[in-house]
Amino acid sequence: MGPSFDLTGKVVVVTGGSRGLGLAMASAFAEHGADLVIASRKGDACAAVAADLRQRFGRRALGVPFHAGNWADCSRLLDTTWAELGRLDVLVNNAGMSPLYPSLTGISEELWDKVIGVNLKGPFRLAALAAERMAREGSGSIINVSSVGAMQPTVGELPYAMAKAALHAMTAGMSHAYGGRVRVNVIMPGAFLTDISKAWPAEMRSEMERQVPMGRCGEPEEIVGAALYLASDASSYTSGAVIKIDGGWAYRAG
Repeated sequence: MGPSFDLTGKVVVVTGGSRGLGLAMASAFAEHGADLVIASRKGDACAAVAADLRQRFGRRALGVPFHAGNWADCSRLLDTTWAELGRLDVLVNNAGMSPLYPSLTGISEELWDKVIGVNLKGPFRLAALAAERMAREGSGSIINVSSVGAMQPTVGELPYAMAKAALHAMTAGMSHAYGGRVRVNVIMPGAFLTDISKAWPAEMRSEMERQVPMGRCGEPEEIVGAALYLASDASSYTSGAVIKIDGGWAYRAG
């Protein structure tokens, strides 16, 4: 990739960065010169990923335990980032969850609060705090990771889909709030073969693949190009955008 994709000297925080799409993005950022903060619920997993990135790419990398639904953790994560690495250039709001439930009326208040907390409340707070600091320092990029469920929700993931749809509204609003100082965008992935996909029933995967024009689910590394674009100066005139990465999976807007 050309020099506009170079991330040397930049500090990137990736929530949910210890596995799946978050790990693929974090590895690509480090390969292109960035220093990383890997944040997720499991501190040991974060520390292991950070150590691997340091060894493979010679970049500074820090693992920080982090609960995406906890507002206090949002402040602590950013304070730790600035204290240890001195700045923040890119925030990737990638952490998410979508637990199973028996029916719409069977959704408990506890499940609802947990899903909205991790997928919307926490990302909003983290983005707001990060954007405020980034704006004071003159620039920054926030990448919110959504889902095609935001545009094509199904009954089995409705609270999750609702939270992800709200991320789109949040992104549009924040892109206006911070103008050209902080760019705020969405990556909207379809079905990807992360570690979570190993639990999918065979018929579920087959049904997904039948709906995808490319005839297959994505590999985690296929998210990397869009992430590098939005994190780097290559996207200097891109803000408030939603980039759909789903193999052409059709959806009905509205």
